[in-house]
Amino acid sequence: MNIGEIARRAGVSRSTVSYALSGKRAVSEETRRRIQAVIDELGYRPNAAARALKEGRTRTLGLVIPPASLRLTDMQLGFVASVVEAAARVDLDVLLSPSGGDHDRSFERMISGRRVDGVILMEIRLEDERVDRLQQTGLPFVTIGHTANPHGTCWVDVDYATLISRCVHHLADLGHRQVALVNRSAELVASGYGPAQRALSGFTEATDQRGITGVHLCCADEASAGQSCMERLRDEHPAVTGIVTINEAALPGIHRALEQARVVVPRDLSITGVVARHWAEDFRPPLTAADVPMEMGTQAVELLLERISTPDAPPRHLLFTPPISLRATTGPAPVR
Repeated sequence: MNIGEIARRAGVSRSTVSYALSGKRAVSEETRRRIQAVIDELGYRPNAAARALKEGRTRTLGLVIPPASLRLTDMQLGFVASVVEAAARVDLDVLLSPSGGDHDRSFERMISGRRVDGVILMEIRLEDERVDRLQQTGLPFVTIGHTANPHGTCWVDVDYATLISRCVHHLADLGHRQVALVNRSAELVASGYGPAQRALSGFTEATDQRGITGVHLCCADEASAGQSCMERLRDEHPAVTGIVTINEAALPGIHRALEQARVVVPRDLSITGVVARHWAEDFRPPLTAADVPMEMGTQAVELLLERISTPDAPPRHLLFTPPISLRATTGPAPVR
């Protein structure tokens, strides 16, 4: 079924059908309804390739994700899902492309081959060569996270420094004098990964402000690492009574280590942090935390569509600072 058959059945010209579909020229409401009735009857769907060729667009967005060799965290998967769903609502496809190491060729093919109309880039480092490369191409892009120079690009992010600082102040207000930050992996921290660096910055600033002792621990994004990290923390820093984390993937292991050591939360140890809401609600007891908004992916798509339609507009930034939801894992520091 094609536009010519629709035009014949609706009693209009092919160009009128084309204008009604594309919206490039005004078509009377009566004519538009007649055309739409034929389309609905026939179940017609415009050929995506032909439409893209005519519009000069691919109607596809690129989403750059971490390397395939790394298992995505639940939070990362949430961002991917929200981007895909937001794109589908406006009839766009999403092309996933891993980056890092050997996968850099995939990233280069996507941006240099003009396979997409714009790109959403995840997992941003403070100094990120991928951002520099996208700026060179002139391809519209938005990042989930931001570099050390945030002014020249469009991005959405969580204010990890402020939120981790608030978590530390919350523990200090409860009387905790020695607290620990369970961060992401040592490799991510060393690479300049934005959330890990900003979490450490906020943690250090808050512990200095409150005059309390802070311990920083790196932890891989997996439950077994969380268990090992917690066992090491209790062995090497037994005076720590409060924990702050941005590592949601480590939480099941942290819980297992505490359970095996018969540590009661929050009577013996308080825990808080910045994680996705369902991780916080599934923790036992439910975790006091700043809940990372999963709609960040949706916001990134909206920003990218703005960027595609008006590429000369000043870049916009969305920085989320959700409140800390007080649940059941923080309480007064134990008397020792």
